[in-house]
Amino acid sequence: MTVTKTFGDLEVSVGDDLVATAEIRRAPDNFFDSDLITSLADAYFWLDDRDDCRAIVLCADGKHFCAGADLAGRSRQPNAVTSGVNTLYQQATRLFDAKTPVVAAVQGAAIGGGLGLACSADFRVASPLARFAANFARLGFHQGFGLSVTLPAIVGEQRALELLYTGRRIGGEEAARIGLADRLAAPDDLRAAARELAADIAGSAPLAVRSIRETMRGDLAARIRAATDREGIEQNRLRQTADFAEGVRASSERRPPRFEGR
Repeated sequence: MTVTKTFGDLEVSVGDDLVATAEIRRAPDNFFDSDLITSLADAYFWLDDRDDCRAIVLCADGKHFCAGADLAGRSRQPNAVTSGVNTLYQQATRLFDAKTPVVAAVQGAAIGGGLGLACSADFRVASPLARFAANFARLGFHQGFGLSVTLPAIVGEQRALELLYTGRRIGGEEAARIGLADRLAAPDDLRAAARELAADIAGSAPLAVRSIRETMRGDLAARIRAATDREGIEQNRLRQTADFAEGVRASSERRPPRFEGR
C-alpha cells in the first residue's frame, strides 16, 4: 500500500519497496524559498521515523530540478535571496541533520541554490540534458546553501574553485566525468535509475547504513551550519552592491554582465 502525504509544495509517497519519493511541485522551474526547504526538511524528518522508508528519491515535477532562487520574479514565490537568507539557510541545515540516505534525480537545471539542493543529497543521478551551475559570481554574489562545504567534497577543491569562480554551466555528461553526477540515465529513465540506486541502498541493513552514513559524514552538519553562517553574511553584504544589481539585470536580460567592482 502506498502512503502519500503533502508538505506544502512537496508531495511525499512511500511504497512497499522501502523507498520514498519526495517530489517538488513548483513546475516548470521549481524555484526554491524558505517555505519549500522547510517542507523538505519536515518531510525528511517524517520519513526518518517510518519503518517502511530506508532511502529517499528527491525529484521535481516540470522542466527543471531546481532553477535556484527566482531573482527575476518570474514565479509567485518570494525571492529567496532578498526575503530572508538567514531563515532559508537555517532550514537548509536541517536537511543535513536527517538520517535517511537521499538520491536526487536531476533533470534540466540545477542552478545556484538548486545546485546546493542537489549537493545536499547523498547521490545524484542526472540526465545528459541536465545543466549544473554555481552561477553566483556571475550574479555578483557569494555561493550559498552550504556549497562551500559540499561542492569541494564532491568534485575536489580545485574543480570547485573553478566552478565557483567562473560560474560556468556544465552538462550531465561532464558532471558525471567530474563526479558531480554519480550515474547518468536517459531522460525517460531518470527516475527509474534513481529509484534503482535507492532500492540498492534500501536492500542493505538499515541500522548498518545509518551507522556508516554517520561515520562517513562526521561533523558535516556542523560544518554546513558554520559555512551557511559565513555565506549568509557575505550574501547580505554583496546584495547591496551595484555589481549584484547588474548581475541580476544581465541574467534577466540574457546578456553578459558588465561588472565594475562596486
